[in-house]
Amino acid sequence: MGNLRAIGLMSGTSLDGVDIALVETDGERIAAFGPTAYRPYAESERELLLQALAAGKSLTQRSERPGILAEAEAFVTRVHAETVFAFLEHNSIERTSVDVVGFHGQTVLHKPAARLTVQIGDGVALAERIGIAVVYDFRAADVAAHGQGAPLVPVFHQALARGLDRPHPIAVLNVGGVANVTYVDGGPPIACDTGPGNALIDDFMRKRTGAPLDRDGDQAARGRIDEGFVERVLQHEFFGQKCPKSLDRNAFGFANIGLPEFSVADGAATLSGLTAASVARVVPHLPQSPRAWVVCGGGAHNPTLMRMLAERLAPATVETADAVGWSSDAMEAQAFAYLAVRTLRGLPITFPTTTGAPAALAGGLVAQPTVRQRKAS
Repeated sequence: MGNLRAIGLMSGTSLDGVDIALVETDGERIAAFGPTAYRPYAESERELLLQALAAGKSLTQRSERPGILAEAEAFVTRVHAETVFAFLEHNSIERTSVDVVGFHGQTVLHKPAARLTVQIGDGVALAERIGIAVVYDFRAADVAAHGQGAPLVPVFHQALARGLDRPHPIAVLNVGGVANVTYVDGGPPIACDTGPGNALIDDFMRKRTGAPLDRDGDQAARGRIDEGFVERVLQHEFFGQKCPKSLDRNAFGFANIGLPEFSVADGAATLSGLTAASVARVVPHLPQSPRAWVVCGGGAHNPTLMRMLAERLAPATVETADAVGWSSDAMEAQAFAYLAVRTLRGLPITFPTTTGAPAALAGGLVAQPTVRQRKAS
């Protein structure tokens, strides 16, 4: 099969902005990586998405968009379209040269036990607006088949890691709002969410200081980890469960974990320590202890968190994706470009070892623009 030119779009649970990337692939091997870009959310836009997350807790049907959710969905669709147009223009890419766009949307609810996962963003409207085929709603088929619906990126991690010159087995750790790991050692990828990623740290900093994150882990570096608190949180049944397993962003919200009145520095240190410790807690659930860890997502930019991970995961090596020649920031956007091509080719995107699905499953819906829109300038 020949290679297709695909754009991937990702707005993650950290609510920091839209990542976009171009990939050329046949859905198996990656032929080439193209340019990448990032469109940050303004604080008012982030607040709208936070309101949508709060409203999403009450959803019982995937198609419901009451109140603020309808406004947020229109925003998500519009800003992703604007991001595509700006990306094409900035990189002098002809729209007609792009075969497909992978559009994850914004998760506002993820409760696989209730067979419910909701990502806002109108894939059909996006296809019409940009004049390019759009693959969207990647998680629904897996959840409907009693899978976890997450994580979706492991098959892409496997494509990257299979040829990496590092001791195997390799673990690829994505630290977004929720952290997830992919274990690669020749067979099918094994994956699961590990626990809170950046979401708790970011929410804590926003609440206490107004800052959107602990930039470079500066506050955490000054604080002390309350190991007793970390160990109490790790008693939660989730951390004892085998892979695959997944989490909603708010599963470990402050009310759920009984966060004490920490100083800013100690709170940042303790929540960073919780993220690192929860990653280490997944190791006994893997077939072997990984010998090399590659970290991507926003957490890869946090030197304090990287140091904590190295301490908790020793003697394995811990490196950022950038250090091994990948892109820490664009990884998930690249993944959704790759998954979009797999969807067009009818290839599976989830597996029993990644989501608990009963079999390897294809996923995603395809929205084709009208002929008039596709040919429009």
